[in-house]
Amino acid sequence: MELIKIDGAYGEGGGQIVRSAVTLSCLTQKPVEIANIRQNRKVPGLRPQHLTGIKILAKICNAKVEGLSVGSTAIRFFPSKIDDMQLKEDIGTAGSIPLILQILIPSVAISKKRLKMSIIGGTDVLWSPTSDYTRFVLREAYARLGINFNMVVERRGYYPRGGGIVNVEVFPREKISPISLLKRTSKSVKILCIYSGISSHLVEQQVNEVKKILLNAGFDCDYQIEQEPAYDGGCSFLVSTFDENCIIGSDAINGKEMNRIGEIVATRFLESTLGVDQFLSDMLVIPLCLTDGESVFRVNQITKHLETNLFVTTEILNCKYGIGKINDGFEVRIAGNSNAGI
Repeated sequence: MELIKIDGAYGEGGGQIVRSAVTLSCLTQKPVEIANIRQNRKVPGLRPQHLTGIKILAKICNAKVEGLSVGSTAIRFFPSKIDDMQLKEDIGTAGSIPLILQILIPSVAISKKRLKMSIIGGTDVLWSPTSDYTRFVLREAYARLGINFNMVVERRGYYPRGGGIVNVEVFPREKISPISLLKRTSKSVKILCIYSGISSHLVEQQVNEVKKILLNAGFDCDYQIEQEPAYDGGCSFLVSTFDENCIIGSDAINGKEMNRIGEIVATRFLESTLGVDQFLSDMLVIPLCLTDGESVFRVNQITKHLETNLFVTTEILNCKYGIGKINDGFEVRIAGNSNAGI
């Protein structure tokens, strides 16, 4: 079968294009070649956290992978039969577990397979969704599509040592359903703060700051603060709201200094006035491109990650999408191609 060639320098040119390409390769059983991987980054090529996700996916779909090494700027991924699996994995660093799950969950569920996995690494690290965003916001969005998973954080893992433990079970999907998410109407929010090795007084100060900002904006706030074990000090915040018209989450992490994390997470939440937040928008693209029907969502900002995922899915699935400007953001329409996957 002819290789589908993907330019890894397209769009934001980071690890996202690699993750999306190998996920779609697994789902379509089409081999891909990805070149120019992270070529515009300060340290080009694959980093250890990228290798781990690809290696786990290769186990699941019995893939042959060429060029898989730290620093590699090109790989070839040849997928094969996908199996149900039980795995224990260790990233070995504080590399992001949620980013690895972005590869595994849709690949396994959409392929109608099952995965039980315990993985050690970073649960809440910079430049990545937090574990709480994954287990609440992404899980809600995927459930509406027909993709279901359970996720339990046994121990938190912050930078630099990581050591977090996450147990995940992914279930076979029955059908992938299109969605419509257009406008945030809910006035009730949930605030979740998980922390380790930080003064409880500082944590409470930041939670109170989130509450103050959101209450002044007319929201009812339900909040939860939990201290959980971890090797390194850290703190993870999530503000979220769901209703039939929206799935919105705003997350942030901080280390031992708690400077402005409450203000940051509250302000970012208030900026998401439409159907989905900017980070969820790109996570929806792959499953929506495999639905039987048209999906529509509105988002306040078109991110490089969203552009990248739309590019990759078009290259591999030949699906169609459109982006239209509206008064306070953008409307994205995706016509799924349910025949493109397994």
